[in-house]
Amino acid sequence: MATIYEVSELAGVSLATVSRVMNNSGQVSAKTREKVEAAMKELGYRPNSMAQSLASNRSNSVGVIVPVFYGPFYGEMLEGIESELRAAEKHSVITSSESDEESEIAGVEFLLSRSCDALILRLDAVSDEYLVELSRKDSTPFVVLDRFIPEIADRCVYLDNELGGYLATKSVLVLGHRKVAYISGPLWKDDATGRLNGHIRALEEFGIEFDPLLMFEGNFQETGGNQGMEHLLQSGQRFSVVICGNDEMAAGAFGILREHNINIPDEISIMGFDNVFFTPYFRPKMSTVNYPVREMGQMAARLVLKEVYDQNSRTIQNKFEPSVVMRSSVSLHSGR
Repeated sequence: MATIYEVSELAGVSLATVSRVMNNSGQVSAKTREKVEAAMKELGYRPNSMAQSLASNRSNSVGVIVPVFYGPFYGEMLEGIESELRAAEKHSVITSSESDEESEIAGVEFLLSRSCDALILRLDAVSDEYLVELSRKDSTPFVVLDRFIPEIADRCVYLDNELGGYLATKSVLVLGHRKVAYISGPLWKDDATGRLNGHIRALEEFGIEFDPLLMFEGNFQETGGNQGMEHLLQSGQRFSVVICGNDEMAAGAFGILREHNINIPDEISIMGFDNVFFTPYFRPKMSTVNYPVREMGQMAARLVLKEVYDQNSRTIQNKFEPSVVMRSSVSLHSGR
């Protein structure tokens, strides 16, 4: 079996040049690249991951941390990351943290110990200060996904969650709704807090005071929507629409309203957030806010490919903006 050393000798170039060709670094002239590729073809040489690692002093692997593996949201995020890395012939090492600070730190340390070339971090519990300090003390580059930290803004790929919360609430207010209930995610999470702040901003814009009795703090899971909807129905408060901090909680709210034989949207309208794959299949179809999670996963991977592997990439977009997807689970309301 041919070796990288034989390729180097036949092509008349250094091992470093063969490495750059194998890793698509773009720092090789077209003529030299042709010579190396011709030598590889003549020798029947096919680079494997170990050979590429030895040639480049890299593992060609990217570590990824997400809170959980299950559910439609993180599945789409991981698919976006994986598809981009796979196309560039890089591998991912993935672990989960369950949004626990100790587990998140352990996950980072685990991936660093695996000699990953870079990390993509979707973390909830660790502080901004921890990540800023990590950027200063460790040589392994990383991208923070779904979170904005001003001190390391160029490493962040994130959604404007406050704008998303604002747009969700404004979209029902312009349809005449005035008694607006809200089921939030856990408020220790930045995305949940941002969405709630946007909700409150939209209410204020329409001259409506935020009513804590019309809010329930959920858990970003279907059970949170179940519990939140039951709580709101038993509270005795009147409302014509409920906005949920994500689509999984909206699905739970749907189920409770059906159990109570409450018509959606004629009696109570529902708005979700994320636009995950199942939302168009509800009856009525779920209105929601589009979160381009797959595209953001791809962008995080592109940022790694550009900064770590010197691969030419399309323009890097750090900040993404949400948009309302209005379907049939929200109806016009008289405002009374």
